[in-house]
Amino acid sequence: MATAMITGLIASGIPAAQIHVVDVSGEAIAKSRGQGCRAYPMLQHAPVDAMDVIVLATKPQTLKEAIASLAGNLSGQLVLSICAGVRIAQISQWLGGHENIVRAMPNTPALIGKGITGLVSAPQVLSMSKSHAETVVRATGVFAWFESEKMLDAVTAVSGSGPAYVFYFIEALMQAADELGFTPAQAREFALATFAGSVELAQKSEESPAILRERVTSKGGTTAAALAAMDAANVKAAIVAAVKAADARAAELGDLLAAG
Repeated sequence: MATAMITGLIASGIPAAQIHVVDVSGEAIAKSRGQGCRAYPMLQHAPVDAMDVIVLATKPQTLKEAIASLAGNLSGQLVLSICAGVRIAQISQWLGGHENIVRAMPNTPALIGKGITGLVSAPQVLSMSKSHAETVVRATGVFAWFESEKMLDAVTAVSGSGPAYVFYFIEALMQAADELGFTPAQAREFALATFAGSVELAQKSEESPAILRERVTSKGGTTAAALAAMDAANVKAAIVAAVKAADARAAELGDLLAAG
C-alpha cells in the first residue's frame, strides 16, 4: 500500500525527491531510490523535522516499535496511519501525546489508482492537516471522511476486505464457466469482462443495482433460475453476515492491540 501511495504521489506531480522512505528491506530501499525518492534503513536517519506528513504503513503488530524514536520528537507534523486496527488514542500514546493524527483505511485497488479510502481524524486535527491527508490518499483513488473512528472497522469490512469478496465471486464464476465447457482462458476473460462491465454500468447508471438486476431478469428465464438458486442458498444473507463478521473481527483486533 505504501508503494501505491508513493507511485500515485509521483504520478500526481509530487517531486520524488520530496518523498522520504524508511524501510528495513534493502530491496524496498533500492526500489524507492530507483523511483527518485530518498530512502533510509532506519527512522533515525530520516529528516523528520523537514516533513509535513509522516505516513505509518507498517504491520500493526510492529508499529509501536517502529515509531518509538518519534515519541517526543514531533513538532506538529501530520501523522497519517494506514495500519489496520491501531486506534488514534493508541498511536498518540506511543508518540508521547502527539495529537495531529489521521487514520486511513485504503484497499488494494489503490495499486492501480482505483482504490477507495475511509478517513477519520483526531478532534484536534486542523483543516490544513486534513487537506494534507487528502493529498496523499487522493493519489490512490477516491476517499470519504467519517465522524466516528468506529466506522473504520466498517470500512475495513466493506471496502478494505471487499476486494477479496469480489475475487471470490469471480473465482466461482470462472469455475462455473469451466464446468460448462469454457477453456480456462475463456472462463477468465468472460468472468472478468462481465464483472468489469457490470460495475461500470452501475457506476454510470442513475438506477439502483436492484433495478439494474431486475432489467436483466425475465420472468421464467435463465437469470430468474440462477437468482432463485442463489436465494434458496441464502447467498445475499451469507454475504451480509460475512461483512458483519469482518466488522466484528476488525473491532476485536483493535481491542487486542489496545490491550497489548
